Amino acid sequence: MDFHPRDLPISKIYDIKDEKDASDAVENIINLGFKNRREGFKVLMPKESKIAKRIGYTVTTGVTHGLRQKNETRDIRYWTYHHDKDHYAIVLISNSTLTELGF
Repeated sequence: MDFHPRDLPISKIYDIKDEKDASDAVENIINLGFKNRREGFKVLMPKESKIAKRIGYTVTTGVTHGLRQKNETRDIRYWTYHHDKDHYAIVLISNSTLTELGF
C-alpha cells in the first residue's frame, strides 16, 4: 500500500460515540450510497478497545448487509487506522472509485 487511507477523498465524516450512533451512521451511508460517488466515508470512533470493536463490526457488517438488501454492489474497501490520540477511524470507499482515483 503506497498511500494512507487519510489521503482518500471523503464526502462525509461520522463521529461515533456508541453502537446506536453507529447504526444511524450505517443507515445514512446506505441511503447516500457508493454508486456514482468519487469519495468515501470516514467513521471516527473512540479509542476504547471494547467500544471500537463493536462500532467497527456494526459499521462494516451493517454497510455490507444494507447494500445487499438494496441489491447494490458490495465491492467496498475499508481500512481501520489510528486517526489521532483519541480516535480510530474507518474509511470506506467503493473499489471502482479507488481504481478510478489511481490508488
